[in-house]
Amino acid sequence: MEKELFKKIDTYKQTVIDLQTNMIACPAVSPHQGGKGENAKAAYLLSVLKKMKFDEVYVINIKDSKAQDGVRPNIVAKYYGENKQKTLWVMAHMDVVPPGDLALWKTDPFKAVVKGDKIYGRGSEDNQQGLVSGLLAVKAMMDCNVRPPCTYALLLNADEEIGSTYGIDAILKKHGKTFGKNDAFLVPDGGNPEGTMVEIAEKNMLWVKFTVFGRQTHASTPHSGNNAHRASAHLVVKLGDLYKKFNKKDKLFAPESTSTFEPTKREANVPNVNTIPGTDVFYLDCRVLPCYKNADVLAEIAKIAKSIEKQFKVKVKVETPINENSKPTDKNAAVVKLTQAAVKAVYKNAPRPMGVGGGTVGAYLRNQGYPAVVYSKLDDMAHQPNEYSSIKNTLGDAKVFALIALNFK
Repeated sequence: MEKELFKKIDTYKQTVIDLQTNMIACPAVSPHQGGKGENAKAAYLLSVLKKMKFDEVYVINIKDSKAQDGVRPNIVAKYYGENKQKTLWVMAHMDVVPPGDLALWKTDPFKAVVKGDKIYGRGSEDNQQGLVSGLLAVKAMMDCNVRPPCTYALLLNADEEIGSTYGIDAILKKHGKTFGKNDAFLVPDGGNPEGTMVEIAEKNMLWVKFTVFGRQTHASTPHSGNNAHRASAHLVVKLGDLYKKFNKKDKLFAPESTSTFEPTKREANVPNVNTIPGTDVFYLDCRVLPCYKNADVLAEIAKIAKSIEKQFKVKVKVETPINENSKPTDKNAAVVKLTQAAVKAVYKNAPRPMGVGGGTVGAYLRNQGYPAVVYSKLDDMAHQPNEYSSIKNTLGDAKVFALIALNFK
């Protein structure tokens, strides 16, 4: 049966090009980043899905006053299996990031250009390659009149690029009955060029904003003020002690096998050189191994901030724009083992479970107790100018997903 499906998938090269061409022409940029949202792309995809042999196709609209028509669409398409009580979901997102500096693009970012194996255009890899792979896997089953042992479902999300507020987060909170207790998820939104990364875990995400309050004065009379910038600089250095405190290693996460605590953004303080700033603001990006809790890191940060307050007679305000703990998927879960076996069969490589420091929508699912695997064979072109996807990888991943579905019982 798998040979028949693989042979059918190999005939879909033009389908890949057609799907990508039409999706790239729909700039699904978030309305919170200057776009209109996913409505045009969702309308196109619905027209495709409704012509296929899905047993259910429906839309979960999440209200967003800034979006076109006031909603952000999330599409569900189900192809029933022998056991309707168990579903293998392939979850991809429809939204894309803005193209950025157009001078860096060799082609129009919203007009598909095919050169050999590559399809250029914004969103072609992130996340349309995975979306197309998921769709072609079930198309092959339909075209070959094959029903998998479980239900195979596509979940095409909105709003992944800037937080999933109108995507999977909202679905889990407001439409939780969409999923069953025996369901599992494939998220084709991360991977490596070798196709060996089967991502099952993410580090906890913790973004910390520090506001240091001193007293502004003229730079020639520092005794009459209190330099918030100086205290802030010492705080940045002192926060490096977090590496010593939270120093465990986890070989699942490579190459960054430890927790990381990196100062990043600084906000402007004073506009001129001859003024000592009374306020200074900076951020710390923390990616914390799941063996630790963010609350413990924040407790240590509070101690460090207190010592700076005492030393420099300032006040330090600590805020957390993002504070998310992340549970891993068990490396022995059925969907993990099946993914490894399918990848090895299709690509003849040595896939292994891995963890990453970046965040994906897989974390939302894992935190609700659902086993989730993030997998794709990618050239890692996400968010870059001249983004492209590989037709060969798209078809290969479709075979991987179809093989997983055939064995998910």
